Amino acid sequence: MFESIYHQVMNDYYELRSSVLSISASKHERCYLLRFDRFLRDNVSSHDMLNEGLIDQWLATLSGKSSSIENEVIVVRQFLHYLSLSGEKVFIPAVPKVHEDYIPYLFSDDELSRIFNSADRIIQHDRKADPMLPVEFPVILRLLYSCGLRIGETVRIDMRDVDVENGLFRLVNTKGDKQRLVPMSEGMADILSRYICAMGLAGRNDGWLFPSGISDSHISDRAIKRRFDTILVQNDIRLDNRRKYERGPCLHCMRHVFAFKSFAQAEREGRHLDDAIPYLSIYLGHDSLYETEKYLKFSNELFPESIDAFGSYMSGMLPEVDYEA
Repeated sequence: MFESIYHQVMNDYYELRSSVLSISASKHERCYLLRFDRFLRDNVSSHDMLNEGLIDQWLATLSGKSSSIENEVIVVRQFLHYLSLSGEKVFIPAVPKVHEDYIPYLFSDDELSRIFNSADRIIQHDRKADPMLPVEFPVILRLLYSCGLRIGETVRIDMRDVDVENGLFRLVNTKGDKQRLVPMSEGMADILSRYICAMGLAGRNDGWLFPSGISDSHISDRAIKRRFDTILVQNDIRLDNRRKYERGPCLHCMRHVFAFKSFAQAEREGRHLDDAIPYLSIYLGHDSLYETEKYLKFSNELFPESIDAFGSYMSGMLPEVDYEA
């Protein structure tokens, strides 16, 4: 797997780390270590070269969001510290300071209306496309909007984890491998119930909620993303003059819409945002409150417009969250 002159010690280190990490965290560390290993392979020929100059050279190759760079440096720092314990003389860099550079895109009510109208009127032209897409896509889109789900965990919902009668489903295949119960509104539960009957899934306690029509697996999240991107193009929904790290319109923005409306709902009902954030953090399956709080960071230009635009569109589909528990 690793190819540099440190391949053996890196293999040993990764085996130790993967034994105590979640599957998701282990995959992330593997990715970072592989990138560092490729850098070492191309730039290091002896065991006395991991000095400050070389590490600075590696740091200069990193790109992306500052939080992602921070995570990558932390992983490599831990490996370098492990290497130093074996007697290797290495330079261990400081963790770079993270600045919040993520700005989400918020769909207006008009954009949401056009998106859902297009989703309900899918005409399948591509013979290679999944035949289940026209039926499943509108339901998946409404789950993302009304429950703030990630697309990956949505397509992987198993029938055994769906309780339409009580308006609940359990998410098992999630980011960070954290299971959680997610309540649905009555409107969403009704939509899902009718979908299950139409698909002949009623009474089943196994199998995918969103099965693929071209394989034995669930429908592909990439197929859903491609369909959504097509709808954005068809409706001329885009962000002009997008700045670095400013998220343009995409499928994941539905999760931001859910969070924004949930915060707005809490505010309208007299609950302070500081009180609402912990509950929404659990509901969204976030690792920390910081991760949830960044959903409150909006573009200065978009924020006033968004406040006015987010009125009552599909408001009945947002579940009530019990803040008194």
